[in-house]
Amino acid sequence: MRTLRHAALALVASATVTGLSAQTVDPFYAGSYTLFNLGSVTGVPTNYGGLIFKSGDPNTILLGGAANGGSGLFYEVPVARGTGGHITGFGTATARGFGTNNDGGVAYGPSGVLFYSEYSINNVGQVKAGSNADDKTVALTPLGVAVSTGALNFVPAGYNGAGQFKVSSWSGGQFYTVAMTPDGSGTFNLTGATLEVTLPGGPEGFVYVPQGSPLFGSQSMLVSEYSSGNVASYTIDANGNPVIASRKTFVAGLTGAEGAAIDPITGDFVFSTYGGSNHLIRVQGFAAPGPPPAPVSTAPIPALSSLGLAVAALLVLASGLWLSRRSTIGRRRSSRR
Repeated sequence: MRTLRHAALALVASATVTGLSAQTVDPFYAGSYTLFNLGSVTGVPTNYGGLIFKSGDPNTILLGGAANGGSGLFYEVPVARGTGGHITGFGTATARGFGTNNDGGVAYGPSGVLFYSEYSINNVGQVKAGSNADDKTVALTPLGVAVSTGALNFVPAGYNGAGQFKVSSWSGGQFYTVAMTPDGSGTFNLTGATLEVTLPGGPEGFVYVPQGSPLFGSQSMLVSEYSSGNVASYTIDANGNPVIASRKTFVAGLTGAEGAAIDPITGDFVFSTYGGSNHLIRVQGFAAPGPPPAPVSTAPIPALSSLGLAVAALLVLASGLWLSRRSTIGRRRSSRR
């Protein structure tokens, strides 16, 4: 299957004669969005897989290196930011202890567990919060997911189908909703897959567009199309699935469009390419995400001791007597007048 992936990449590269210089935002969107090629990341072995901003640290990206292979790992990459908070470059990468066969999909799910797609072995890896190794691997073939998964994501809060787990396959484009249940050890069993739609273009990483972004009047998503060398936009249905008839080209002229992420500070769309020059590219113009909701405390109110209850009762009684006496004095003064 890796040979097939490289053959497809070669066809895309030969078709795109001008290579990276041909990257363009589609004219429909070009008045509102601007593309910046950020180049390669020193210390991350090619080819690049998916990427995501590290949970709790918006200035660090997790980027898949040596993608699709048994030696694949994720790398922590610090980002440099310039005017407006937009990413302008990268610091020194540090390898993590997980990421075998990583591909275009990586996302945080329930309980802060990191989920990532494993190509071409058609698995989903799971890494618990604070862990530096794979804590669980689930095979997707027994669930009926076409070989092999290329990407995955969770529908964000505030969107249609919020919380649903979506998985796609390369190169057929099958797009699934996958059910899950806690396994009692902090990770999750994947229990079934429902085929929703079939996407064109050889889909890889996909994200949901920040709401309120220009020219996206309805809830929408972006899909990196590895095989066709594009990024496509779609509106989504009531369950967070792409509506096929709504497809528009968002970015064209790419070689091996792979991962997909949204910058939590600026709302920029950041994606990776597999093969070619193995670059990270960002597109700005999207609405910046709003501040996260204030946490709601679930800590129980401490119970009063017996002594505390007695003191509280005495205070209530004393307060009542004081108010009663004050009322009586007031009536006496009134009668004297």
